[in-house]
Amino acid sequence: MKKIAQLFILVLTLTSCFKSNETSKIVVADWLLGKWENKTADGKLLEIWKKTNDSIYDGASYFIKGKDTLHFETIQLEQKADEVFYLSTIGGQNNDETVTFNLIASTENQFVFENPKNDYPQKIIYSLITNDSLEIYISGIVQGKPSSAKYSMTKMN
Repeated sequence: MKKIAQLFILVLTLTSCFKSNETSKIVVADWLLGKWENKTADGKLLEIWKKTNDSIYDGASYFIKGKDTLHFETIQLEQKADEVFYLSTIGGQNNDETVTFNLIASTENQFVFENPKNDYPQKIIYSLITNDSLEIYISGIVQGKPSSAKYSMTKMN
């Protein structure tokens, strides 16, 4: 009986170690959590991120001009096993289906996601510049020509 108990404890210990290693990739994205804003003459871009659990971060992106919301997107960072995905759903686009981007590179301060089959963008990069500023860079091919946009975001209190 003592050996069974020891074996059970060993299995629990190994399982918990495996689980913590599995979630470690997404945890470095904690700097993304909170409310981010980019104000321009054309309107205001907002992104709001919250941590749902150790493997899912939920986000929303809005572009507001005056009192009108011109763009709304639900976003999710999700870790499955040892892979991290950026999931984007925009009402009225892609038959309201979620588009998945794979994490292809990351550091403590940057995430690079890619989906070469998506119409636009094919690449999304989040870069932490300072604790209260980040850049979102999107790029791809539109009608056979390279296209890109960069959004400098400031963290709101």
